[in-house]
Amino acid sequence: MNRLEISYDKIQHCVVNKYPQDVSLALDCPQTGAGREFSPTNLVGAGLAGCMLLSMGAVANKESIDIAGTKVEINMDMTANRIGEIILDFSMPMKYSRRESDKLEASISLCPIYSSFHPDTKITVNFNYPN
Repeated sequence: MNRLEISYDKIQHCVVNKYPQDVSLALDCPQTGAGREFSPTNLVGAGLAGCMLLSMGAVANKESIDIAGTKVEINMDMTANRIGEIILDFSMPMKYSRRESDKLEASISLCPIYSSFHPDTKITVNFNYPN
């Protein structure tokens, strides 16, 4: 089992450590911190996109579909006190058959993070394929 530990240093900056790997990630508050590092809300969007992409990868591997090079652009709309909307634009590296693209697009629902959001948080997912 992995263990996370986060420490705060009094300047709106935190460091998260993952054990036993001893990997770290820095966080800043975008409004009052230095703003050089990821914000906690950045990580929410990245976590959702990464989870969806890894779920898609599992299906792609099972079906022998090459999705290497897939990219996801993440945009988030904040309300006064929460994430209002997360917009994920998947840029697929190639055009797939209808059957393959249907399987890939459906695979994002396998992501457990996707179903963990409050119903008021709008999640918009777009798939873009080359012509």
